[in-house]
Amino acid sequence: MKSFSFRLPVFAVVIAMTFGLPVYADTLTDASKLIKEGRHSLALEQLDRFLASKPKDAQARFLRGIALTEMNRPTEAIAVFQRLTEDYPELPEPYNNLAVIFAQQKQYEKAKGALEMAIRTHPSYATAHENLGDIYARLASQAYDRALQLDSSNASAQSKLALIRDLMTTSVRSPVQVGAKPVETVKPVVVATAPPPSPAITAPAASAPIKTGEAAKSAVVGVEKPSAPTANGGDVAKTLNAWASAWSNKDVSAYLAHYAHDFQTPGGLSRSAWELERRQRITKPGVIQVSIEKLNVKLAGETAAATFRQNYRSASLKANSTKSVTLVRRDGKWLITHEQVGSR
Repeated sequence: MKSFSFRLPVFAVVIAMTFGLPVYADTLTDASKLIKEGRHSLALEQLDRFLASKPKDAQARFLRGIALTEMNRPTEAIAVFQRLTEDYPELPEPYNNLAVIFAQQKQYEKAKGALEMAIRTHPSYATAHENLGDIYARLASQAYDRALQLDSSNASAQSKLALIRDLMTTSVRSPVQVGAKPVETVKPVVVATAPPPSPAITAPAASAPIKTGEAAKSAVVGVEKPSAPTANGGDVAKTLNAWASAWSNKDVSAYLAHYAHDFQTPGGLSRSAWELERRQRITKPGVIQVSIEKLNVKLAGETAAATFRQNYRSASLKANSTKSVTLVRRDGKWLITHEQVGSR
């Protein structure tokens, strides 16, 4: 599933045009920016002031839920998203974000139920479909693991469990702008997006107002075109292509060198344990082919958010998934600090 870093959409332009309320647009845009910058407390204060006069505003409430999730206040975030599903049952995103939190808590059955509701309300919501697939993989992993506990000689279960863990590791990327993952060492990759149905996992959310009723049901998930390349954007592209090349060539040292010392390892693993696991997986016998396409880079000073399609091939697994990574520029080099399956 797509993980727990959250990418926030920008709503200002369309909201202002639709409602003729520039202050409204500015407030939500500012709150989104604050969350994206990690200034969650300030964003929460701003949203609470706004909601004091507009307590039913769905967009502000949704952003408030994201801020609470990022502040590690899941109980309050769950309450926000659940209330949104009651007030706006036609919107799929609150259900999806509930699934993100439930998956973080390893409550996979609850996550499955929330995603099924998201799909029921909006059948073309790609994010929910992909996240549901990841939840099924999580549940299957638990079932095979249980089978091996009962019969450790079950070669078929061993093979299936190894395949699923390979799949989850390949697609792991952790939290949305809000996103996440762990059965053992892998986090569920649930991606949270913001309403309305926006560029789910394949691109940053596009500017759009929140929609309710039939308008939400008929909304089409969009894909943002890659931004024009810049000098630094080109450097990020070179870095990511070199990272994929090192992975394909099984050059573990070069591969690991692309990760910053403060990289957010999946499942709370220590850096040494994570590196050992990656080394064991990459050096397994057989050819590995990793390539990236449809790269989209967003720069913000010395940090960059990149979204791309990752194509992975090995003797036992073929997987194509959208991946998002956060990089930071240090000593003239771009280094990965966070990665997840899905856009941020």
